[in-house]
Amino acid sequence: MTENKVDVIIVGAGPAGSAAAITLARANKKVVLLERGDFAGSKNMFGGAIYEYPTNELYPTFKEEAPIERINKEHRYIINDDKSSVSVSYKSEKPSTSYTVLRAKWDKWCADRAVELGAYFSPQTTVREVLKKDGKVVGIRTDEEDFFADVVILADGVNSLLAKQLGMRRDIKDSEAAIGVKEVLKLPKEVIEQRFNLGENEGCVTEIIGSPMKSMMGLGFIYTNKESISVGIGVNLDELTKNKITPNELLNLFKETPAIAPLVKDGELLEYSAHLIPEGGFKAIPKLYDDGVMIVGDAAMLVNNVHFEGTNIAMLSGKLAAETAIEAIDANDFSKSMLSRYEQKLKNTSFYKDLKTYKDTVKTAHNNSESFFGYYPEKINEFFEIITQTGYIPKKSLFRRYIKNFIKERKYSSLFKDIVSFIKISIGIIK
Repeated sequence: MTENKVDVIIVGAGPAGSAAAITLARANKKVVLLERGDFAGSKNMFGGAIYEYPTNELYPTFKEEAPIERINKEHRYIINDDKSSVSVSYKSEKPSTSYTVLRAKWDKWCADRAVELGAYFSPQTTVREVLKKDGKVVGIRTDEEDFFADVVILADGVNSLLAKQLGMRRDIKDSEAAIGVKEVLKLPKEVIEQRFNLGENEGCVTEIIGSPMKSMMGLGFIYTNKESISVGIGVNLDELTKNKITPNELLNLFKETPAIAPLVKDGELLEYSAHLIPEGGFKAIPKLYDDGVMIVGDAAMLVNNVHFEGTNIAMLSGKLAAETAIEAIDANDFSKSMLSRYEQKLKNTSFYKDLKTYKDTVKTAHNNSESFFGYYPEKINEFFEIITQTGYIPKKSLFRRYIKNFIKERKYSSLFKDIVSFIKISIGIIK
Protein backbone atom coordinates (compact mmCIF):
# COMPACT_ATOMS: atom_id res chain seq x y z
CA MET A 1 0.00 0.00 0.00
CA THR A 2 3.02 2.33 0.03
CA GLU A 3 3.69 2.42 -3.72
CA ASN A 4 1.19 5.23 -4.49
CA LYS A 5 1.12 6.75 -1.02
CA VAL A 6 1.42 10.42 -0.07
CA ASP A 7 0.62 12.43 3.02
CA VAL A 8 -2.57 14.08 1.69
CA ILE A 9 -4.78 13.69 -1.36
CA ILE A 10 -7.01 16.64 -2.29
CA VAL A 11 -9.95 16.06 -4.64
CA GLY A 12 -10.81 19.23 -6.55
CA ALA A 13 -8.58 22.14 -7.59
CA GLY A 14 -10.96 25.01 -6.94
CA PRO A 15 -10.14 27.75 -4.40
CA ALA A 16 -10.54 25.40 -1.42
CA GLY A 17 -8.46 22.58 -2.90
CA SER A 18 -5.62 24.82 -4.05
CA ALA A 19 -5.58 26.64 -0.69
CA ALA A 20 -5.17 23.29 1.06
CA ALA A 21 -2.48 22.20 -1.41
CA ILE A 22 -0.32 25.30 -1.06
CA THR A 23 -0.59 25.22 2.75
CA LEU A 24 0.58 21.60 2.81
CA ALA A 25 3.32 22.19 0.24
CA ARG A 26 4.73 25.05 2.32
CA ALA A 27 4.97 22.62 5.22
CA ASN A 28 6.93 20.19 2.99
CA LYS A 29 4.21 17.55 3.05
CA LYS A 30 3.67 15.21 0.12
CA VAL A 31 0.40 16.29 -1.44
CA VAL A 32 -1.48 15.33 -4.60
CA LEU A 33 -4.11 17.71 -6.03
CA LEU A 34 -6.59 16.01 -8.35
CA GLU A 35 -8.86 17.83 -10.82
CA ARG A 36 -11.32 16.31 -13.27
CA GLY A 37 -11.22 19.34 -15.58
CA ASP A 38 -8.59 20.03 -18.22
CA PHE A 39 -7.01 22.58 -15.86
CA ALA A 40 -7.82 24.22 -12.55
CA GLY A 41 -10.72 26.60 -13.15
CA SER A 42 -11.94 25.02 -16.38
CA LYS A 43 -15.23 23.91 -14.77
CA ASN A 44 -15.67 26.61 -12.15
CA MET A 45 -17.89 29.69 -12.12
CA PHE A 46 -18.74 32.55 -9.79
CA GLY A 47 -19.82 36.16 -10.03
CA GLY A 48 -16.38 37.61 -10.01
CA ALA A 49 -14.82 38.90 -6.75
CA ILE A 50 -12.16 37.69 -4.33
CA TYR A 51 -11.21 39.45 -1.12
CA GLU A 52 -7.94 40.41 0.52
CA TYR A 53 -8.81 38.26 3.54
CA PRO A 54 -7.97 35.38 3.51
CA THR A 55 -6.32 35.59 0.06
CA ASN A 56 -3.32 37.53 1.34
CA GLU A 57 -2.57 34.85 3.96
CA LEU A 58 -2.36 32.18 1.26
CA TYR A 59 -0.85 34.18 -1.59
CA PRO A 60 1.07 37.17 -0.14
CA THR A 61 2.12 38.42 -3.59
CA PHE A 62 -1.27 38.06 -5.29
CA LYS A 63 -1.83 41.82 -5.74
CA GLU A 64 1.39 42.11 -7.75
CA GLU A 65 1.41 38.74 -9.55
CA ALA A 66 -2.10 37.26 -9.79
CA PRO A 67 -4.38 37.77 -12.84
CA ILE A 68 -6.55 40.43 -11.16
CA GLU A 69 -8.99 42.21 -13.44
CA ARG A 70 -9.91 45.34 -11.44
CA ILE A 71 -9.77 46.73 -7.91
CA ASN A 72 -13.36 47.25 -6.75
CA LYS A 73 -13.91 50.83 -5.59
CA GLU A 74 -17.70 50.90 -5.78
CA HIS A 75 -20.64 48.71 -4.81
CA ARG A 76 -24.04 49.41 -6.34
CA TYR A 77 -27.40 48.01 -5.34
CA ILE A 78 -30.33 48.23 -7.76
CA ILE A 79 -33.99 47.58 -7.00
CA ASN A 80 -35.19 46.71 -10.48
CA ASP A 81 -38.62 46.95 -12.10
CA ASP A 82 -39.80 46.36 -15.65
CA LYS A 83 -39.73 50.06 -16.52
CA SER A 84 -37.87 51.74 -13.65
CA SER A 85 -35.21 51.20 -11.00
CA VAL A 86 -33.87 52.61 -7.73
CA SER A 87 -30.09 52.61 -7.19
CA VAL A 88 -27.91 53.00 -4.11
CA SER A 89 -24.14 53.35 -4.47
CA TYR A 90 -21.26 53.10 -2.02
CA LYS A 91 -17.86 54.37 -3.15
CA SER A 92 -14.79 54.82 -1.00
CA GLU A 93 -11.26 56.10 -1.43
CA LYS A 94 -10.08 53.83 1.39
CA PRO A 95 -7.79 50.95 0.36
CA SER A 96 -9.93 48.36 -1.37
CA THR A 97 -10.15 44.77 -0.20
CA SER A 98 -12.12 43.39 -3.17
CA TYR A 99 -10.85 42.42 -6.63
CA THR A 100 -12.59 41.08 -9.71
CA VAL A 101 -11.10 37.96 -11.28
CA LEU A 102 -12.00 35.37 -13.90
CA ARG A 103 -11.98 31.87 -12.45
CA ALA A 104 -10.31 30.18 -15.42
CA LYS A 105 -7.29 32.45 -14.89
CA TRP A 106 -7.44 32.79 -11.10
CA ASP A 107 -7.84 29.10 -10.23
CA LYS A 108 -5.04 28.12 -12.59
CA TRP A 109 -2.74 30.71 -11.03
CA CYS A 110 -3.50 29.42 -7.51
CA ALA A 111 -2.90 25.78 -8.47
CA ASP A 112 0.37 26.75 -10.20
CA ARG A 113 1.60 28.37 -6.97
CA ALA A 114 1.03 25.10 -5.10
CA VAL A 115 2.90 23.16 -7.81
CA GLU A 116 5.84 25.58 -7.58
CA LEU A 117 6.14 24.68 -3.90
CA GLY A 118 6.10 20.95 -4.52
CA ALA A 119 2.47 19.82 -4.80
CA TYR A 120 1.77 17.26 -7.52
CA PHE A 121 -1.12 18.32 -9.77
CA SER A 122 -3.09 15.79 -11.80
CA PRO A 123 -5.75 17.27 -14.15
CA GLN A 124 -8.26 15.26 -16.17
CA THR A 125 -8.53 12.82 -13.28
CA THR A 126 -11.95 11.64 -12.13
CA VAL A 127 -12.20 10.11 -8.68
CA ARG A 128 -14.75 7.31 -8.68
CA GLU A 129 -14.52 6.08 -5.11
CA VAL A 130 -13.11 6.81 -1.67
CA LEU A 131 -11.18 3.85 -0.29
CA LYS A 132 -11.60 2.74 3.32
CA LYS A 133 -9.83 0.21 5.53
CA ASP A 134 -11.03 -0.74 9.01
CA GLY A 135 -13.52 2.14 8.89
CA LYS A 136 -10.89 4.78 8.03
CA VAL A 137 -10.50 6.62 4.73
CA VAL A 138 -7.12 5.60 3.27
CA GLY A 139 -7.22 6.83 -0.33
CA ILE A 140 -9.15 7.18 -3.57
CA ARG A 141 -9.80 5.20 -6.76
CA THR A 142 -9.61 6.84 -10.19
CA ASP A 143 -10.32 5.34 -13.61
CA GLU A 144 -6.65 4.41 -13.90
CA GLU A 145 -5.38 3.47 -10.46
CA ASP A 146 -5.66 3.70 -6.69
CA PHE A 147 -3.90 6.39 -4.65
CA PHE A 148 -3.34 6.21 -0.91
CA ALA A 149 -2.84 8.87 1.75
CA ASP A 150 -3.02 9.43 5.48
CA VAL A 151 -5.64 12.15 4.93
CA VAL A 152 -8.08 12.83 2.09
CA ILE A 153 -9.55 16.34 1.70
CA LEU A 154 -12.75 16.52 -0.35
CA ALA A 155 -13.04 19.78 -2.28
CA ASP A 156 -15.13 18.33 -5.09
CA GLY A 157 -17.87 20.96 -5.23
CA VAL A 158 -21.51 21.44 -4.41
CA ASN A 159 -22.65 17.96 -5.45
CA SER A 160 -19.75 16.14 -3.70
CA LEU A 161 -20.63 12.61 -4.70
CA LEU A 162 -17.73 11.36 -2.60
CA ALA A 163 -19.07 12.94 0.61
CA LYS A 164 -22.45 11.36 -0.13
CA GLN A 165 -20.75 8.02 -0.77
CA LEU A 166 -19.21 8.23 2.70
CA GLY A 167 -22.57 9.07 4.25
CA MET A 168 -21.28 12.42 5.44
CA ARG A 169 -23.73 14.43 3.35
CA ARG A 170 -27.32 14.05 2.18
CA ASP A 171 -28.76 15.09 -1.18
CA ILE A 172 -29.43 18.80 -1.55
CA LYS A 173 -33.06 19.89 -1.58
CA ASP A 174 -34.16 22.20 -4.41
CA SER A 175 -34.79 24.92 -1.83
CA GLU A 176 -31.14 24.62 -0.69
CA ALA A 177 -29.54 25.24 -4.07
CA ALA A 178 -29.61 27.94 -6.71
CA ILE A 179 -28.58 27.79 -10.31
CA GLY A 180 -26.23 30.55 -11.31
CA VAL A 181 -25.96 31.48 -14.99
CA LYS A 182 -23.44 33.99 -16.28
CA GLU A 183 -22.26 35.57 -19.50
CA VAL A 184 -18.90 37.26 -19.97
CA LEU A 185 -19.40 40.09 -22.48
CA LYS A 186 -16.47 41.74 -24.20
CA LEU A 187 -16.42 45.55 -24.10
CA PRO A 188 -13.58 48.04 -24.67
CA LYS A 189 -11.78 49.16 -21.51
CA GLU A 190 -12.71 52.81 -22.01
CA VAL A 191 -16.37 51.94 -22.58
CA ILE A 192 -16.53 50.02 -19.30
CA GLU A 193 -14.94 52.88 -17.39
CA GLN A 194 -17.28 55.41 -18.99
CA ARG A 195 -20.48 53.40 -18.44
CA PHE A 196 -19.71 52.57 -14.83
CA ASN A 197 -18.07 55.94 -14.07
CA LEU A 198 -14.77 54.34 -13.10
CA GLY A 199 -11.17 55.48 -13.03
CA GLU A 200 -8.45 53.46 -14.71
CA ASN A 201 -8.35 49.88 -13.36
CA GLU A 202 -11.17 50.66 -10.89
CA GLY A 203 -13.97 48.14 -10.63
CA CYS A 204 -17.62 48.12 -9.67
CA VAL A 205 -19.74 45.35 -8.16
CA THR A 206 -23.47 45.65 -8.88
CA GLU A 207 -26.14 43.53 -7.18
CA ILE A 208 -29.72 43.62 -8.42
CA ILE A 209 -33.01 42.59 -6.83
CA GLY A 210 -36.42 42.55 -8.51
CA SER A 211 -37.35 42.25 -12.18
CA PRO A 212 -37.37 39.87 -13.96
CA MET A 213 -37.02 37.58 -10.90
CA LYS A 214 -40.24 39.00 -9.46
CA SER A 215 -41.60 36.91 -6.59
CA MET A 216 -38.62 34.56 -6.98
CA MET A 217 -35.77 33.99 -4.56
CA GLY A 218 -33.11 35.35 -6.86
CA LEU A 219 -30.57 38.11 -7.46
CA GLY A 220 -28.71 39.55 -10.41
CA PHE A 221 -25.11 40.72 -10.60
CA ILE A 222 -22.63 42.59 -12.79
CA TYR A 223 -18.86 42.61 -12.24
CA THR A 224 -16.48 44.76 -14.26
CA ASN A 225 -13.33 43.16 -15.67
CA LYS A 226 -10.49 44.78 -17.63
CA GLU A 227 -12.08 44.40 -21.05
CA SER A 228 -15.28 42.54 -20.26
CA ILE A 229 -18.17 42.44 -17.82
CA SER A 230 -19.59 39.39 -16.03
CA VAL A 231 -23.40 39.49 -16.07
CA GLY A 232 -25.58 36.88 -14.42
CA ILE A 233 -28.35 35.81 -12.10
CA GLY A 234 -28.78 33.23 -9.36
CA VAL A 235 -32.23 31.75 -8.70
CA ASN A 236 -33.38 28.96 -6.39
CA LEU A 237 -34.08 25.69 -8.18
CA ASP A 238 -37.57 25.27 -6.74
CA GLU A 239 -38.49 28.80 -7.87
CA LEU A 240 -37.57 27.94 -11.46
CA THR A 241 -39.69 24.79 -11.30
CA LYS A 242 -42.63 26.63 -9.77
CA ASN A 243 -42.51 29.43 -12.33
CA LYS A 244 -41.82 27.12 -15.30
CA ILE A 245 -38.97 29.23 -16.66
CA THR A 246 -35.38 28.43 -17.55
CA PRO A 247 -32.43 30.36 -16.09
CA ASN A 248 -31.31 31.30 -19.60
CA GLU A 249 -34.72 32.85 -20.33
CA LEU A 250 -34.49 34.82 -17.10
CA LEU A 251 -30.99 36.03 -17.92
CA ASN A 252 -32.12 37.32 -21.32
CA LEU A 253 -35.07 39.14 -19.73
CA PHE A 254 -32.72 40.54 -17.09
CA LYS A 255 -30.41 42.04 -19.72
CA GLU A 256 -33.40 43.72 -21.40
CA THR A 257 -34.60 45.66 -18.34
CA PRO A 258 -34.03 49.46 -18.56
CA ALA A 259 -31.45 49.54 -15.76
CA ILE A 260 -29.30 46.77 -17.25
CA ALA A 261 -29.68 47.14 -21.03
CA PRO A 262 -27.45 50.26 -21.35
CA LEU A 263 -24.70 48.58 -19.31
CA VAL A 264 -24.51 45.47 -21.51
CA LYS A 265 -25.20 47.16 -24.87
CA ASP A 266 -23.00 45.92 -27.75
CA GLY A 267 -21.26 43.39 -25.50
CA GLU A 268 -19.78 40.49 -27.45
CA LEU A 269 -20.43 37.11 -25.86
CA LEU A 270 -17.14 35.47 -24.86
CA GLU A 271 -18.37 32.84 -22.43
CA TYR A 272 -21.58 31.31 -21.07
CA SER A 273 -21.55 29.17 -17.94
CA ALA A 274 -23.92 27.71 -15.38
CA HIS A 275 -23.25 26.29 -11.94
CA LEU A 276 -25.06 25.07 -8.84
CA ILE A 277 -24.68 27.30 -5.77
CA PRO A 278 -25.20 25.99 -2.21
CA GLU A 279 -28.00 28.04 -0.63
CA GLY A 280 -28.77 26.00 2.47
CA GLY A 281 -26.52 28.07 4.73
CA PHE A 282 -25.60 27.14 8.28
CA LYS A 283 -28.25 24.45 8.72
CA ALA A 284 -27.10 22.60 5.61
CA ILE A 285 -23.45 22.25 6.69
CA PRO A 286 -22.74 18.49 6.71
CA LYS A 287 -20.44 16.43 8.89
CA LEU A 288 -17.07 18.03 8.17
CA TYR A 289 -14.64 15.29 9.27
CA ASP A 290 -14.27 11.60 9.96
CA ASP A 291 -11.39 9.15 10.31
CA GLY A 292 -8.92 10.16 7.61
CA VAL A 293 -11.12 12.66 5.78
CA MET A 294 -12.26 16.32 5.83
CA ILE A 295 -14.69 18.29 3.64
CA VAL A 296 -14.10 21.89 2.51
CA GLY A 297 -15.56 24.66 0.33
CA ASP A 298 -18.81 24.19 -1.61
CA ALA A 299 -18.71 20.47 -0.78
CA ALA A 300 -19.18 21.55 2.85
CA MET A 301 -21.97 23.99 1.83
CA LEU A 302 -19.87 26.90 3.12
CA VAL A 303 -21.53 29.77 1.22
CA ASN A 304 -22.92 32.97 2.73
CA ASN A 305 -25.48 33.93 0.09
CA VAL A 306 -26.61 37.00 2.04
CA HIS A 307 -23.28 38.69 1.31
CA PHE A 308 -22.34 36.84 -1.91
CA GLU A 309 -19.42 35.17 -0.10
CA GLY A 310 -18.23 31.74 -1.12
CA THR A 311 -14.74 31.85 -2.60
CA ASN A 312 -13.18 33.48 0.46
CA ILE A 313 -14.82 30.96 2.81
CA ALA A 314 -13.70 28.13 0.52
CA MET A 315 -10.07 29.29 0.60
CA LEU A 316 -10.07 29.66 4.38
CA SER A 317 -11.69 26.25 4.92
CA GLY A 318 -9.03 24.66 2.68
CA LYS A 319 -6.28 26.39 4.62
CA LEU A 320 -7.69 25.29 8.01
CA ALA A 321 -8.19 21.69 6.86
CA ALA A 322 -4.59 21.62 5.62
CA GLU A 323 -3.28 23.00 8.92
CA THR A 324 -5.21 20.27 10.72
CA ALA A 325 -3.77 17.65 8.37
CA ILE A 326 -0.24 18.93 9.15
CA GLU A 327 -0.92 18.55 12.87
CA ALA A 328 -2.26 15.03 12.27
CA ILE A 329 0.77 14.01 10.20
CA ASP A 330 3.19 15.35 12.79
CA ALA A 331 1.33 13.45 15.55
CA ASN A 332 0.77 10.36 13.35
CA ASP A 333 -2.88 10.49 14.38
CA PHE A 334 -5.53 10.55 11.65
CA SER A 335 -8.54 9.76 13.79
CA LYS A 336 -11.74 11.81 13.68
CA SER A 337 -10.85 13.02 17.16
CA MET A 338 -7.68 14.65 15.79
CA LEU A 339 -9.36 15.91 12.60
CA SER A 340 -12.18 17.48 14.63
CA ARG A 341 -9.69 20.32 15.20
CA TYR A 342 -10.60 21.48 11.67
CA GLU A 343 -14.19 22.13 12.67
CA GLN A 344 -13.09 23.93 15.83
CA LYS A 345 -10.77 26.18 13.82
CA LEU A 346 -13.60 26.91 11.38
CA LYS A 347 -16.04 27.73 14.18
CA ASN A 348 -13.66 30.42 15.45
CA THR A 349 -13.69 32.32 12.13
CA SER A 350 -15.84 35.35 11.36
CA PHE A 351 -17.17 33.54 8.29
CA TYR A 352 -18.62 30.66 10.29
CA LYS A 353 -20.08 33.04 12.86
CA ASP A 354 -21.73 35.00 10.04
CA LEU A 355 -23.23 31.79 8.64
CA LYS A 356 -24.67 31.06 12.08
CA THR A 357 -26.03 34.61 12.36
CA TYR A 358 -27.94 34.21 9.09
CA LYS A 359 -29.07 30.64 9.75
CA ASP A 360 -32.78 31.53 9.43
CA THR A 361 -32.52 34.47 7.03
CA VAL A 362 -32.59 32.59 3.74
CA LYS A 363 -35.48 30.32 4.78
CA THR A 364 -37.51 33.31 5.97
CA ALA A 365 -36.79 35.22 2.77
CA HIS A 366 -37.63 32.12 0.72
CA ASN A 367 -40.97 31.71 2.49
CA ASN A 368 -41.73 35.37 1.78
CA SER A 369 -40.18 35.63 -1.68
CA GLU A 370 -43.37 37.04 -3.24
CA SER A 371 -43.22 39.96 -0.81
CA PHE A 372 -39.49 40.56 -0.47
CA PHE A 373 -38.48 39.97 -4.09
CA GLY A 374 -41.67 40.96 -5.91
CA TYR A 375 -44.14 43.27 -4.26
CA TYR A 376 -41.88 45.55 -2.20
CA PRO A 377 -39.31 46.25 -4.95
CA GLU A 378 -42.24 47.26 -7.14
CA LYS A 379 -43.70 49.54 -4.46
CA ILE A 380 -40.31 51.19 -3.80
CA ASN A 381 -40.04 52.10 -7.49
CA GLU A 382 -43.60 53.41 -7.43
CA PHE A 383 -42.78 55.60 -4.40
CA PHE A 384 -39.84 57.24 -6.19
CA GLU A 385 -41.99 57.76 -9.27
CA ILE A 386 -44.33 59.91 -7.18
CA ILE A 387 -41.41 61.89 -5.74
CA THR A 388 -39.68 62.59 -9.05
CA GLN A 389 -42.62 63.38 -11.35
CA THR A 390 -44.96 66.35 -11.61
CA GLY A 391 -48.57 66.60 -12.83
CA TYR A 392 -52.03 67.98 -12.18
CA ILE A 393 -52.63 65.91 -9.04
CA PRO A 394 -51.15 67.25 -5.76
CA LYS A 395 -48.44 65.11 -4.16
CA LYS A 396 -50.56 64.81 -0.99
CA SER A 397 -53.34 63.09 -2.95
CA LEU A 398 -50.86 60.81 -4.70
CA PHE A 399 -49.27 59.74 -1.42
CA ARG A 400 -52.68 59.09 0.14
CA ARG A 401 -53.67 56.95 -2.83
CA TYR A 402 -50.32 55.13 -2.62
CA ILE A 403 -50.79 54.30 1.07
CA LYS A 404 -54.44 53.33 0.58
CA ASN A 405 -53.55 50.97 -2.29
CA PHE A 406 -50.61 49.58 -0.33
CA ILE A 407 -52.85 48.59 2.59
CA LYS A 408 -55.57 47.31 0.28
CA GLU A 409 -53.19 45.21 -1.81
CA ARG A 410 -51.31 43.65 1.09
CA LYS A 411 -54.27 43.38 3.44
CA TYR A 412 -53.62 43.59 7.15
CA SER A 413 -52.89 39.86 7.52
CA SER A 414 -50.21 39.86 4.79
CA LEU A 415 -48.70 43.09 6.04
CA PHE A 416 -48.55 41.73 9.59
CA LYS A 417 -46.89 38.53 8.31
CA ASP A 418 -44.27 40.56 6.40
CA ILE A 419 -43.51 42.71 9.45
CA VAL A 420 -43.15 39.63 11.66
CA SER A 421 -40.81 38.03 9.10
CA PHE A 422 -38.68 41.16 8.90
CA ILE A 423 -38.49 41.34 12.72
CA LYS A 424 -37.45 37.66 12.85
CA ILE A 425 -34.61 38.31 10.43
CA SER A 426 -33.54 41.43 12.35
CA ILE A 427 -33.61 39.70 15.73
CA GLY A 428 -31.68 36.72 14.31
CA ILE A 429 -28.95 39.07 13.09
CA ILE A 430 -28.75 41.18 16.25
CA LYS A 431 -28.94 38.55 18.98
